[in-house]
Amino acid sequence: MKFKYLIIAFSVLIIIIVLITALLPLIFSGHGSAVTFRYISLPLLLFMGFLLVCMSIFFLFNYRLFSLLEREDWPALAYYLEQKIYVKHRYSNRNVKLLASSYLVISDFPSVLKLESKAISAKPSVISKNILIFGAARVLSGDYREAAAFFNSYLGKCNKKDKQWVLWFYGFSQLLNSGFKQAESEFSSLAVSSDNVLITGLSAYFLQHSIEKHSLTPQKCREMSENGRERVKNAINTADNWKGEAERMGAEIHIAIIKKYIDEAGKWLFTERPAEPPLYADLPPTDADDETEKESQ
Repeated sequence: MKFKYLIIAFSVLIIIIVLITALLPLIFSGHGSAVTFRYISLPLLLFMGFLLVCMSIFFLFNYRLFSLLEREDWPALAYYLEQKIYVKHRYSNRNVKLLASSYLVISDFPSVLKLESKAISAKPSVISKNILIFGAARVLSGDYREAAAFFNSYLGKCNKKDKQWVLWFYGFSQLLNSGFKQAESEFSSLAVSSDNVLITGLSAYFLQHSIEKHSLTPQKCREMSENGRERVKNAINTADNWKGEAERMGAEIHIAIIKKYIDEAGKWLFTERPAEPPLYADLPPTDADDETEKESQ
């Protein structure tokens, strides 16, 4: 739904409530109606009117932002937010998150790092609130070693809601950087302990299809994978529920960038005899792959 229609619908709802409140004295009769209006209807009427005014002012002040978001004009949105942040020094969590997300959408990874550098000096708390976005920029740019170091450095600083995803992305960054031992440790733990089905399923999937072949204890690695797989199947039962969970969280930028892996994991989780995975071949080449190719030549 468009933002302006949402605002209009909400305004109409408030106006209807205001009118009903104002007409209450006409519904009641006698002396009691005046008392009801004075102590109940009038305060409610004033509050609703105040709420309508505040909402209208908020919409007018943010009309440009809402319009750009609605049109998905990411370069224009980035420019607009740059003026807010760099010129007016408004390093609010909303502004920083939207600007970093806009940069990711247009693949301007250096600008994400520039924003991070300036935000650390101006308001460090906005970085710890958006670890997944700033870390995702490093993953997408191919700097897996730096991505792993970044996620590791913020493990103790992230909020409780993001901690499991920060752990997962740390493991994922290690996997992409050929740090199979570290990735196995993180994914094994998450596969058997995470309360997030996406994290559990993805961890189990990568354990069996990307890490087991490099593991010093492949049997244990597979057991952890199967444990995680069964936990997911017991929790959500069907592939449709898995897709629904992914779609529910799909608006988050860190979910969007791994959508391909979520889809592949869903096929594996709910297939009784999963075929050998094409996923590992789709991962960006790692240092270990390059060494293997040189030896074969």
